[in-house]
Formats: sequence, C-alpha cells, structure tokens
Amino acid sequence: MDIKKVAKDTTKVLSSYLTYQAVQVVASQLRETNPGLAIWLSGFSSSGKIQDGEAYLQEMLQENQELAFRIMTVREHLAQEVVEYLPEMVLARVQQENMAHQRRYLERMTQLNVPQASPHPELTTDSEPQADDTGV
Repeated sequence: MDIKKVAKDTTKVLSSYLTYQAVQVVASQLRETNPGLAIWLSGFSSSGKIQDGEAYLQEMLQENQELAFRIMTVREHLAQEVVEYLPEMVLARVQQENMAHQRRYLERMTQLNVPQASPHPELTTDSEPQADDTGV
C-alpha cells in the first residue's frame, strides 16, 4: 500500500470538495448582492466541471477572473479553518462507521433462522392437550 499516494489522492479530493463549498458560499452571498451573477455562477457550476476543483478554477479564470479569485480566497479560508479539526474528526468518523457496519453484520449473522420462542408456552398449539375437569 502506497500511503503517500493515498494521502495525495485524498488531498486532491478534499481540495475539490473545498472548491465546491467555496462556490456554495460565494453563490449564497451573490444571491443577496448580485442575483444575476449568482444565476450565472449556478449555471456555470452545474455542468459537472466542479468535480475537479482545479479544472473548474482554471475554466473560471478564463470566464470571470474576479469571481475565480473570490472563490479561491474563500476556499483557502475554509481550508485554514477546517484543517485543524480534520485529522481527529476523520479518524473518529471512520472508527465509528466501521463499528456500526460490524455491529449490523454481527446482528444479521446471529439472527439466522432462529425460531422465536413463544412468550406464553401454555398458548402454543404444539403442547399436549389439557385435561378438562369433566374427566373425559
């Protein structure tokens, strides 16, 4: 396993996600201050380019340099705020989710066609017929 490659790939995905979040923040701000530009940004972002944050920003720089710089600034701010908590939160989340998956698996495995015991054995139909008081 190449840990450095995993870390590099994770960083790329995280960077793209922070780009997406930055676009959401800027779009929200623009809806209040410049609705026309917010609509344009929404249309530009909806084409699927945003899956790769770096390619998205490269295209944005060609279309609207000012908006691209604004998105990059917000993305950097988000990264600075998030990076402090991320390692601990990611590890805790992975451990928690792994335990949940293992618990559900074990619960499923222990419930294999085990017949349910009746809470009132005297009411089961398999039991011996009860003698009645008539002596018959």
